[in-house]
Amino acid sequence: MSFSPNYNLVEELRWRGLVHDTFPETENVLQKEQISGYVGFDPTADSLHVGNLVAITLLRKLQKAGHKPFALVGGATGMIGDPSGKSAERNLLDLELLQRNQAAIKKQLEKFLDFESKTNAAQMVNNYDWFKEFKFLDFIREVGKHISISYMMAKDSVKNRLETGISFTEFSYQLIQGYDFYYLYKNHGVKLQMGGSDQWGNITTGTELIRRMGGGEAYALTAPLLTKADGTKFGKSEGGNVWLDSNKTSPYTFYQFWLNVSDEDAEKLIKVFTEFSRAQTTELIDQHRQEPHLRLLQKTLAKELTTLVHSASDYETSVKASQILFGNADPNELLSLGEKTFLSAMEGVPTFSIAKEKLRSGIHILDLLAVETSVFPSKGEARKMIQANALSFNKQKHTDSEAQVNKDNLIFEKFLLVQKGKKNYFLIEVR
Repeated sequence: MSFSPNYNLVEELRWRGLVHDTFPETENVLQKEQISGYVGFDPTADSLHVGNLVAITLLRKLQKAGHKPFALVGGATGMIGDPSGKSAERNLLDLELLQRNQAAIKKQLEKFLDFESKTNAAQMVNNYDWFKEFKFLDFIREVGKHISISYMMAKDSVKNRLETGISFTEFSYQLIQGYDFYYLYKNHGVKLQMGGSDQWGNITTGTELIRRMGGGEAYALTAPLLTKADGTKFGKSEGGNVWLDSNKTSPYTFYQFWLNVSDEDAEKLIKVFTEFSRAQTTELIDQHRQEPHLRLLQKTLAKELTTLVHSASDYETSVKASQILFGNADPNELLSLGEKTFLSAMEGVPTFSIAKEKLRSGIHILDLLAVETSVFPSKGEARKMIQANALSFNKQKHTDSEAQVNKDNLIFEKFLLVQKGKKNYFLIEVR
């Protein structure tokens, strides 16, 4: 999308629930001229996660509106740690680890932003590049003199840490991030910084430095911090962060994350993370409310986000895995999933291990289910379930309570998927 003065980006973001605060005139300047804007990313992990998708979305929307997006990976600030939203000092990372993380993050961002556009190509920058030669005495003389202690103390990121304690290292963070904005303004013409609402203090320190050091004017826009309907932080699962790296969070698990959001959250997230128009979004929400049991919004979110972050193929495989594992699919289709997808679908399923020697000559099914493992509390319970036609091995009904189980019963030559009733799954791994 090329720049158009008729397009109101801030109004679009506001409707999508992506505006918490804006600096005066931000909305007007985004309609008046093509500008450059940036978002900072913390390189303390080798992957971004679902919580970073809001920041990524802001940059995507900025670029689609014809403006130029900058993604700043904080090689320097990552060595210090942002106190915003933190209750304790963070561990400091070494340069080599940070550089590896930065390379991984850049590769991920290339999936979301157009770095090849002839008019407004995205650009990646690393603040270590301009801080590595900036001597401490020079920094406090040239930059520090422009911001008073009282100004810095008034920021929430500092005030909220006064009782628990904040080091000078973290106290200085807002000044360093503020200088990032000034540097990008001076050297790349960047006039806008965006981020989460917890970054407002750091961002406005940057606009203040631009005004005091360069006599210029800059702008700010923050998005609300996403929370679930129950008030907890969005982007976390029972296992921790939901990562964008398929090696850290499998595409299937990622797909299931979106499939399992609440109805209330789904109505909010469909606006935040998809490209559907207002009319399309309203129609989707109306359809969902009429038949909530069909989970239209969740399925739409899962499709759009899994395809965006991973691929259409990963999305299709995830759907197929769900249908096979939780539907009435042909048992032979289990093998078509591949071992990696199968195991990711088994995350959280109770798992037992037995030695492969025990299967060489076969093991009685009741011993397997109630002695070698605790799928059932007793052989009697296991026998009753089998005779009631309520037990399946690898999605295939098993009705012989006197059968021997051997290696021929395994899938991928080492797993046995046990299903007790309709919803209770157990995985037996042979080692």
